[in-house]
Amino acid sequence: MLNEDKLQPLVIDFATVRGDQINEDLIRNFANGVRLFLGVLLDQNPASFLKGVIRGTPREIDSFVKTMSSEKRYIEIARKYGLDDPRTAANSARLRSAISSFERETGVKWPIK
Repeated sequence: MLNEDKLQPLVIDFATVRGDQINEDLIRNFANGVRLFLGVLLDQNPASFLKGVIRGTPREIDSFVKTMSSEKRYIEIARKYGLDDPRTAANSARLRSAISSFERETGVKWPIK
């Protein structure tokens, strides 16, 4: 059994994933963090007790939250109605827009395609 008190929080820090110091490990950690958070949002992750910290400017954090919400909404609609449904296509367009805004705001590529 896991002891939740001993778990280190997952940290996504936009200051470390943008700029001149970026490397493959930082990108991989960011991508894994996004996937873990998304798994918790979709309640598919057994680590639903995951503790996390998002660091960045208020605009970066807001953009991250909006993009994660768009990812969640798109996945839920696609599961419910299928990929060929117009509602799924509309949510796909909203998700692409959120991703584009996130990438412009943070200078970081969204890791989920």
